[in-house]
Amino acid sequence: MKIIILAAGIGSRLGNPFPKPLTPLKDGKSIMQRQINNITTYFDVNDITTVVGFKKNLIMEQFPEVNYVYNPFFDRTNTSKSLLRALKKHRGNPILWFNGDVVFDHQLLSLLLEDINKNQSFVSVNTESVSDEEVKYTLKDGYVQYLSKEVKNGLGEAVGINFISSNDLDVFINQLETCDDNDYFEKGLEMAIANDHLKLKVIDISKYNCIEVDFKEDLKNANEIV
Repeated sequence: MKIIILAAGIGSRLGNPFPKPLTPLKDGKSIMQRQINNITTYFDVNDITTVVGFKKNLIMEQFPEVNYVYNPFFDRTNTSKSLLRALKKHRGNPILWFNGDVVFDHQLLSLLLEDINKNQSFVSVNTESVSDEEVKYTLKDGYVQYLSKEVKNGLGEAVGINFISSNDLDVFINQLETCDDNDYFEKGLEMAIANDHLKLKVIDISKYNCIEVDFKEDLKNANEIV
């Protein structure tokens, strides 16, 4: 299995002069340092690839131990195209990927191991929160039907930790290729569900702390759990 961290964006809503994954938390570690520490509790650091863009050297200098893919169009494309660049490097492998701004308890990853070992594609979700700002989902026959910020009557929200099986990777890549530059990667998953019958499970991680840091209020909440 390969692991991807999406860290190419500008993260303008926080107003930092550096990439958002380098945002320091109150324990002295950055968001990305905490992610890598948590990931390597369960997985090999050599399997991590980070997609960089905005001020990429700042990230690459701090974390020379991981692999990198560069999205030169980071300022005009969204996560669909950053993820696509990394996935194409790892065809034939199952992929676990993280948004680069997620602060989470490392124990959360233990909930994912069973489905990773089964090679079952999934999205991690929080069923205790359904915010208009976040990516939400609905189910049909036990699998994801819709997955986007526009979903109405969502059952919960995606937390930015997802897995695509080696069997599903090619169809996901093909759908990401057709996405518009400004689409989130969730659009590619939705199209694979609609067009290729992708069976995408949800894993409820609500019992663990997991916060995607978009705004200063999110950062405040993240600092309460570290």
